[in-house]
Amino acid sequence: MKKLGIDFYKRKNVLAIARDLLGKIIVTDFDDGFTSARIVETEAYAGVTDKASHAWQGKRTARNEVMYLTGGISYVYICYGMHQMFNVVTNVSEVPHAILIRAAEPLSGTDIMLARTGKKVLDTTLTKGPGNMAKALGIAKIHSGGDLSGDAIYIASDGYALKNEHIGISQRIGVDYAGDDALLPYRFYIKGNKFVSGKPVK
Repeated sequence: MKKLGIDFYKRKNVLAIARDLLGKIIVTDFDDGFTSARIVETEAYAGVTDKASHAWQGKRTARNEVMYLTGGISYVYICYGMHQMFNVVTNVSEVPHAILIRAAEPLSGTDIMLARTGKKVLDTTLTKGPGNMAKALGIAKIHSGGDLSGDAIYIASDGYALKNEHIGISQRIGVDYAGDDALLPYRFYIKGNKFVSGKPVK
């Protein structure tokens, strides 16, 4: 398993990166243990031109400022006052592209994930949906701005490859406020994977 280099994140095409993240492995190594999960669903957000993005029209706040850092930084925000949402910042500094990691399939440390979430048995709800996934992996708002080339949180490749026919593409979930941009085909997922969130996937 090889950690992704910074050049992976600094590319200009946020859609290509969102697609390429499918099959990669999120690793967290905290005091309570080592956990990992394979990414099965992502959503791209194209910065200042994307009405669904926190950085639309160049908006800058204390919350989203890390989106303007260079690619390879984590952006974690809280949704509905409770769900931690883990995003990967891409492109170069001052270009606020980001990718929401919506779901992942547990690989190692499932006992730790169960303890973190208070669940008794492993089922798809453990890491299905961005809030569940972040909680299981121990990722929280305090990790926003963290360097993904470090050892606490990083994304790696184990050589897992997907063919184009195994990748689903759709509009994003829960961004109706974005008008026409809500219809953009910026969501990517592994077809048939039971951990994918949203509507049933064939």
